[in-house]
Amino acid sequence: MADALPPLREVVARYGLDAKRSLGQNFLFDLNLTARIARAAGPFDDTIIVEIGPGPGGLTRALLEQGARVIAVERDPRCLPALEEIAAHYPGRLTIVEGDALEIDIAALVRTHAPVIPDARETSDRESSAKSDSAVALDGHRSARICANLPYNVATVLLTKWIAAEPWPSVFDRYVLMFQKEVALRIVATPKERADYGRLAVLCGWRTKARILFDVSPAAFTPPPKVTSSVIELTPNPTPLHCDLRALSRVTQAAFGQRRKMLRQSLKSLGVDASALLAAAGIDETKRAEEIDVAGFVALANALSAQ
Repeated sequence: MADALPPLREVVARYGLDAKRSLGQNFLFDLNLTARIARAAGPFDDTIIVEIGPGPGGLTRALLEQGARVIAVERDPRCLPALEEIAAHYPGRLTIVEGDALEIDIAALVRTHAPVIPDARETSDRESSAKSDSAVALDGHRSARICANLPYNVATVLLTKWIAAEPWPSVFDRYVLMFQKEVALRIVATPKERADYGRLAVLCGWRTKARILFDVSPAAFTPPPKVTSSVIELTPNPTPLHCDLRALSRVTQAAFGQRRKMLRQSLKSLGVDASALLAAAGIDETKRAEEIDVAGFVALANALSAQ
């Protein structure tokens, strides 16, 4: 049925969908690329896909063509008619939600449209119950996943919101997302990549396993951005090391806020005895933030919570 849809460039021209910089829009017209991103998000058996910022629907078409059921969240009302055309070609498989993803509880949205998807934290319990009928979704879906070419101006904020969600793990079993390459490198960084390693890497490394799947040339977009992009995959860790998220945020903010200083100095901004805090966490007070791995920051957060 995808063959019956008009070319994306024709759709964009018909509806006057010039990409708006204020919305962080860069449209994907390369069918091979959108198909590759969709394959990276698969397989789609029993899975609901949430797409943020679909625009005229290039990636949306690829996801649907490969068998996904999609909930598309679009802030730009100009794009809705183009998405509605796609929905008409895939009856019952595309749900369009007009709204700002920054203001929407995406997990709650999934439950609204597929109310029987279990929380990821319930999955192991359900699997061990011999997959009884009670574990089967009313509409046949067992999991949810986010796949998106995120608007670049809000991409990091959205990711932080999703990874910091409580309770954890959420309903999503994977996130396949497009970022500017420099941001992607910050997400997957470890202390070995000191220049890129920071608060975002600690948060993502604590709750997920993140990896870069492939890079995307600026030429693939309309209009072309000035930088290369990367598609990354984040797989939630259902049992991350125990610590309080707020405490972790405080210690990483203090440590990376003055990343060139030794921790015994940078952590003074927490208003506690930095040397005692580091000793309780078992960390050398002469270390700098970029030398501390995720487990070390978790230990610092737990030591802070214990005070």
